[in-house]
Amino acid sequence: MVAAPRKLFGYSSDAKKAALRNLEDVLLEPPRASSGKSRQYLRRVKYLPDLMGDSLESYPRRVFIDVGLAEKEGERKSDWFHKNYPTRNKNFEMYKINIDMITAEEASTKEVSQIGMSDWLRKNVKDEEFVVMKAETEVVEEMIKRDTIGLVDELFLECKPRQKQENNRNRRAYWECLALYGMLRDKGVAVHQWWG
Repeated sequence: MVAAPRKLFGYSSDAKKAALRNLEDVLLEPPRASSGKSRQYLRRVKYLPDLMGDSLESYPRRVFIDVGLAEKEGERKSDWFHKNYPTRNKNFEMYKINIDMITAEEASTKEVSQIGMSDWLRKNVKDEEFVVMKAETEVVEEMIKRDTIGLVDELFLECKPRQKQENNRNRRAYWECLALYGMLRDKGVAVHQWWG
């Protein structure tokens, strides 16, 4: 079997730009929980297999990875993937991975024996496989720094904006979420906002 090229990463920059232009528009303001905008947004998501006319047959393996922070284990659900993603009746291996984000200051005071997401990807995913990931901002930033974001074909970016008067290190100003989203698209990543 001939290895399938990475979807967007293997294309010329004009072809990448054309495909990325067909993705749904970014929401310039985070949706309020009661507004229903997050559900509306997820309904208009343009999935990569649909945009590229990809049957997903040529891949030796198809993978969905749901990455989240360990403290949120009870909140993460991947049922939406089975209900919404155009799997083309192909099997996807499913992984739920908890990541403990440790700051440099914390790392100097604790013994760290965890594997990072980039290391996990390098050990468990190959270029010729089709990889869909839902991940939090901190994980994606680490993948960009470690140059492993290219192992992901399609990304659902969960970037929780900080609310007024909230001081949570895992949250950021909404403009920072938009900047990361734009940077990923500039790198040729088929990225979607995630409000789950």
